[in-house]
Amino acid sequence: MNKNFRMLTMGYLILLSGVLGAILYAGIVVTSVTFNTHLYVGSELLTQFQEGQVMTENFLRLSYVVNVLLVVVALYEGYKFKKFERDTLTSVATFFVLATALLFSQYYIPDIVSMQAQGEEMTESLAFLNTHKGSEINSKIFAFSLLLLIAQNMRKACK
Repeated sequence: MNKNFRMLTMGYLILLSGVLGAILYAGIVVTSVTFNTHLYVGSELLTQFQEGQVMTENFLRLSYVVNVLLVVVALYEGYKFKKFERDTLTSVATFFVLATALLFSQYYIPDIVSMQAQGEEMTESLAFLNTHKGSEINSKIFAFSLLLLIAQNMRKACK
């Protein structure tokens, strides 16, 4: 591997790791703080619907980063695949990263935003709850696939 491509690979791994950290931070820390604001300010300032709107804005902004990641992963992994430098596990992890990232940014986020725009009653419906649960499962698959892709690329980069 030449020096320039090695540097590109390191940048790629840093991007993957940064997005994984952002997804985990948003899902673990930001959600628990946002939906428990009464514990930090001493009174109920926001309703659960308003807290959900704040949380949606956080994930909407995160989806912009995920969209950049989509392009970078497709280009990098596509190039490595074309050079016959990919194994089955890396290809499967790449597929899941791309599929779940697309679902996150192009399906779940817009769907949740449109349901929230319909009002608080809609966010209490079974359709919203199922969509939200699906987005949680999707985020977990995305994070695991991203971790697997990072591990595979690091393993190959350290040879």
